[in-house]
Parts: sequence; structure tokens; C-alpha cells
Amino acid sequence: MTNEELLAFLRKNVISVTCVAVSIAIGFVLYYGSDDLPEAEKVLAARTQEGELLAANIEDAHDLKEQYAVLVAANNAIADRTIRVGQLAENMQYFYRLESETGTKLSDPRQLPWNPPGKNAPKTNFTPVGFALTAQGEYAQLLDLLKRLENGEHYCRVVTLNMRPQTELRGGPLLMSMSLDLLGTP
Repeated sequence: MTNEELLAFLRKNVISVTCVAVSIAIGFVLYYGSDDLPEAEKVLAARTQEGELLAANIEDAHDLKEQYAVLVAANNAIADRTIRVGQLAENMQYFYRLESETGTKLSDPRQLPWNPPGKNAPKTNFTPVGFALTAQGEYAQLLDLLKRLENGEHYCRVVTLNMRPQTELRGGPLLMSMSLDLLGTP
């Protein structure tokens, strides 16, 4: 077949020759492009997930300022009810005020030594401050003291509590020993 015969054949069958050339080109593209397909699917999945996350963030962000204001107000309310670790006199004044309000007699109220958290401990804004105290009084007075501690102006957690009669006489005064934690700031 000469060049002239080849040109005549191509002119006669333009559509067929074009289709074969395009098919061969598509075959090459698919063969060499199929190696990139799994990587492209991974990229598509990652970008789809990132887009869904951004859409969810945009949807949730419409009341973010109000939520932040509520959190700041709640944090301030908690901070108002905390004690300061280093203010021993003010901390003890709280217990003496409770003593006069309930009619009990507090003997040996003391703040326990504060141990700062270790290096690996998570950072917190608040820390428990330990106290130990012994109260003497009638059963109703001691329960009133305990109720005022748990529902008082400071957040309180009673760690241990022991109540026993002060004397062997029935109906006499009781002695209550307790250790408790008040929420404080360092």
C-alpha cells in the first residue's frame, strides 16, 4: 500500500478512522489514569468529610456568642462561690459564722495543708481545699450545720463524717468530727 492509497482510504473512511483513533486515545488515558483512581478517591473522601465538618460548624456557630456568654456567666457564678487557698483568716471566718448561726460549738477547725497539683496533672481553674473540724451540739443543731455546709455560700463536699455522743448520758450533746473540701482557687 502506497501513500496515495492510504490517503484515499483515510478520506473514504474518515468517521471510522477517527473513531478508532479516539478509542485508542481513551484506552491509553484509562490505562495510565487508572493508577491515580484510588488516590483520587481518597482525596475526594477526605475533602467530602472536611466539607461536612465545615458545614456542621457553620450550622452550629449561629448561636456561639450566646453560648459563650452563658459559659462566662456560669464560670463567674462558680468563682463567686469559691474560697482562696491563701486567705486562711477569711476561710476560717466562714466556719465561725456558721457556728454562731447554728448554735453549735466548733472546736479545732483548721485548714489542711494544700498540695499543689503535680507537673503531669491537668490544668484546672479550681482546686479542693481541705478542712477538718469538730462540732459539738444537739442533733438538730449538728444537722443544721451540715445542711448549711452542703447548701451554703461555698461549694462543699463532706469527705468523712463521724457523729457520736459526747457523754454516756442519753439525750446529751453530740460530737461530730468531719473532714470536708471547699472548692477554691489557688
